[in-house]
Amino acid sequence: ILFTASSLVSQPKESDYYPITDIPLPEGEVIEVSGIDILPDGSVVIASRRGDIFIGKNVLGKEPDPEWTLFARGLHEVIGIAWKDGWLHLTQRPEVSRIKDSDGDGRADIFETVGDGWGINGDYHEYAFGTRPDKDGNIWVVLCLTGSGGADDKSPFRGWCMRVTPDGQTIPTAYGIRSPGGIGINHLGDVFYCDNQGPWNGSSSLKHLAPGSFQGNPTGNKYFKLTKALGEQPPNPKSGSRIETERKNLPAFVPPPIVLSHGKMGNSPAGVECDETGGKFGPFTHQLFISEQTHSKVHRIFLEKVNGYYQGAAFPFLKGFGSGNIVARFAADGSMFTGGTNRGWGSHGKKPFSFQRVNWTGKVPFEVHEMRARPDGFELTFTHPADPGTLANTASYSMEAYTYIYQAGYGSPVVDKSVPSVAKAVPGKDGKSVRLTVTGLVKGNVHELKMPGIRSRAGELPLLHNVAYYTLNEIPKK
Repeated sequence: ILFTASSLVSQPKESDYYPITDIPLPEGEVIEVSGIDILPDGSVVIASRRGDIFIGKNVLGKEPDPEWTLFARGLHEVIGIAWKDGWLHLTQRPEVSRIKDSDGDGRADIFETVGDGWGINGDYHEYAFGTRPDKDGNIWVVLCLTGSGGADDKSPFRGWCMRVTPDGQTIPTAYGIRSPGGIGINHLGDVFYCDNQGPWNGSSSLKHLAPGSFQGNPTGNKYFKLTKALGEQPPNPKSGSRIETERKNLPAFVPPPIVLSHGKMGNSPAGVECDETGGKFGPFTHQLFISEQTHSKVHRIFLEKVNGYYQGAAFPFLKGFGSGNIVARFAADGSMFTGGTNRGWGSHGKKPFSFQRVNWTGKVPFEVHEMRARPDGFELTFTHPADPGTLANTASYSMEAYTYIYQAGYGSPVVDKSVPSVAKAVPGKDGKSVRLTVTGLVKGNVHELKMPGIRSRAGELPLLHNVAYYTLNEIPKK
């Protein structure tokens, strides 16, 4: 029997690089983890969707052995927490609050409303997701539509993004939101959220909350009558069209930087977290990580700005979490904590709720590091040098492009399929990059690139993940 050298190489696994550790939760408690932060003394604070806050000591380190204490109970669906200046800031369904322990007994005893300039009426789907404070101390909040698809006069500003300032102002900031699953800030201070497939969202997406921007769903535009902060109410987009077409008629329409191909990249994207660990989590500094609720995964996102708009590539990163991930948080030691629930839609992870930690082992996986758009194709960089023969072989790659119908109806099938071809592949001299000339680029479409033929220079390893999904909103100028 003949064996090739590559057939003798063991296939890499995600856990070789990023193992997942279960963190015990307080016994007898139901904690659907919906918020995580790290306190100045290294303790970890977690919030439950059901309204409880616990603080844990001995959560960091190689062998976590948490000692949990109850900090607060009876809050209203906390989805977003942040420690700042001695206060724990909370985004609850009806407000942004701050709480503290003033007498040192370990329990919060001061509860203050910071901002509550929006409405709720008891509808199950009127979620509110909040960031940590931005550089100016503002907390950005995205508000789900009533019933995930409606807006009424009893609940003002559903489908909007609001900024709550440190002095208590609530500022309408962006509009056009449908059903957010999480929100976060990148290393430059720009704010992004994940919107889920549904009306006016053919597929779930990562979206950029530029101040004054329209995010695509016009249902909440009726609330322009309540504010002059963003000018006059714009016209509605045309149902049955395409985002690329409608953005030409709506100047405030910011196209989604990342369209998360439905089913392929999950069904319910949630929390957004930026790697600012300075390399303690591996080679992906300043990239974004998105929690995925239904598929119990975490995705990795590379973003760039082209012609003034964010766009980029989505990559699979890590699967196998215990429940449906809805939030992630990096600690100073490079740990990524994750938490979630299988409530509602269910999840691939079968536990009803989970709290887990991901650590980098120090081994760098063979991955596409970045994928950048070029006037005539794409440029890829890698975490390790690749075999130049496989990089230069156009048969190592295949690509398809597609988009989704931009419509008032729920979701969309994949449409406008095409098959761009990799006509030329030129490796960089160090083997850590390749320039792809692509025939048939389609502005506005997702470009799904598969790379089964690429091998590492040392060890003949395949890529750990050999697929990337690039959302080509803009083609760079020559």
